[in-house]
Amino acid sequence: MGNMATEIIAFLLTISGWILISSTLPTDYWKVSSVDGTVITTATFWSNLWKTCVTDSTGVSNCKDFPSMLALDAYIQVCRGLMISAVCLGFFGAILALVGMKCTKIGGSETTKARITCLCGLHFILSGICSMTACSLYAHRITSEFFDPLFVKQKFELGAALFIGWAGSVLSILGGFIFCFSMTEGFSIREYSYNGATSFISTRTKITKMGKNPETTQKDPPDQSFTGRKFGRNAYV
Repeated sequence: MGNMATEIIAFLLTISGWILISSTLPTDYWKVSSVDGTVITTATFWSNLWKTCVTDSTGVSNCKDFPSMLALDAYIQVCRGLMISAVCLGFFGAILALVGMKCTKIGGSETTKARITCLCGLHFILSGICSMTACSLYAHRITSEFFDPLFVKQKFELGAALFIGWAGSVLSILGGFIFCFSMTEGFSIREYSYNGATSFISTRTKITKMGKNPETTQKDPPDQSFTGRKFGRNAYV
């Protein structure tokens, strides 16, 4: 029962993390323009992995999609690939979790379900690592440009999407480790009970065989001294 509750908690953590990671991908504010060192305060520049936009003081936004994927900076292409991989890994991990959890009636035997649960945990761990790597790489680019004194273009700050992505990554990794831990705990309990049953059966078999074959039981050796004395008296008689 405790192992099932652990799997349910891990499932809630991983699904919550996967939802946060999925919502990070289309979120607008990956980076937002900073007012530090600029005289233009009536317009706000912001962008994500797909487009760059500007919002004026009246609240009107004008956006422009990135025209060419091959003309993008390398770090944006890497972040795109990592985030899409994170979403796909989390999707397949959720399907494996529904099959491998003990509270479901699909997946086969307990050993098979335990292996599927372990594979599910690995999927979510990889999903969290991909998302965390993408957000960290994007944030590193923003901070390096912000603190570079030779960078004279518009400087940006960290957007809300990065913090959402980091939170989802932590939840996915934590839930994935809990899935793997629950699998190892279940294997250790089954192995202990199996060995105990085997030893009990083998001991019972030995006792049964000894009862059916009385010839195998050890007997006390006859008293040789008494036999010799009796033979000696008969010889004298």
